[in-house]
Amino acid sequence: MTHHINLRSDPLPATVRGFLAAHVVRDADTASSFFAEDAVAIDQGESFRGREQIHAFLRDAGSEFEYTTEQIAAARINDDHWVVTLRLEGTFPGGVAELDYRFTTREDLVTELVIANHGS
Repeated sequence: MTHHINLRSDPLPATVRGFLAAHVVRDADTASSFFAEDAVAIDQGESFRGREQIHAFLRDAGSEFEYTTEQIAAARINDDHWVVTLRLEGTFPGGVAELDYRFTTREDLVTELVIANHGS
């Protein structure tokens, strides 16, 4: 049985904290540096493989909208898996979204990031 424990953001691994800090300010260069060369990112079912594709995705995702981002939850699944829930508010359709960022890490790098609607 998996137990989810809600944590403040400071207990998150440095890799996850660093990615989130760069991602929130839309710094794709820094954000993508936290990914392994063979990493995969999946956003709403679309896959991006390798650091180069992930960088392009992070650079372009949501660029047509203005929005703010707030971390509202974080859960440690085990040593290599974390879920961080972000609340976005902005000019995109619907105006508000809560997204789960599901991280898999290995050796201080993100090997997989799955972004999906919260609770899905």
